[in-house]
Amino acid sequence: MNLNSRLFDSIRVKPANKSAATTPAQVRCDYPGCAATGEFRAPQGRDREGQFFCFCLDHVREYNASYNYFNGMSAEDVAVYQRDALTGHRPTWTMGANRAAKGFREDGDDAATVRDPLGMFRARTHGDAREQVKRPKVGVAAVKALDQLGLDDSADQGTVKARYKELVKRLHPDANGGDRSNEDRLREIIRAYNYLKTIKLA
Repeated sequence: MNLNSRLFDSIRVKPANKSAATTPAQVRCDYPGCAATGEFRAPQGRDREGQFFCFCLDHVREYNASYNYFNGMSAEDVAVYQRDALTGHRPTWTMGANRAAKGFREDGDDAATVRDPLGMFRARTHGDAREQVKRPKVGVAAVKALDQLGLDDSADQGTVKARYKELVKRLHPDANGGDRSNEDRLREIIRAYNYLKTIKLA
């Protein structure tokens, strides 16, 4: 866009018409018997929101000094109004009590019953996915230690302990008649099991 174009030179704005400017209508003071101009607005009161009296300065000061929005209400009604004012006079529910606001749940007590027509939450409710999330991720050293025991990375603590006891009973020289040919293998298994214990996998 070229701001130096000849087209911009021909744009003219009409000057404001001074005669068109109207002065605001002079309103008389709403106070009984007052002939002064009512320049100042004052609210008419409860149940008449958006409606105002027009007073002169002296009478608006007098009106504001005696104005009470809660005039005519009991103490209990005032307390209820003030409590509801905290939420903007909108309805609220206790947490977990509004069954309609629970969203996609059909039954608020059972987390397994979920209305999921698009399958977005299927992984969360599927049992295998839950266990997969709970299982800790293992590093390369842990995978090697599990491999020494003949297990994969899906083994839990109970499986690791049971496998360790089984291998020790089978390879220990006291259990196989004094045969010391498996001592190196037994040392590797003990070392692997001790490492798994340090990382809380055994």
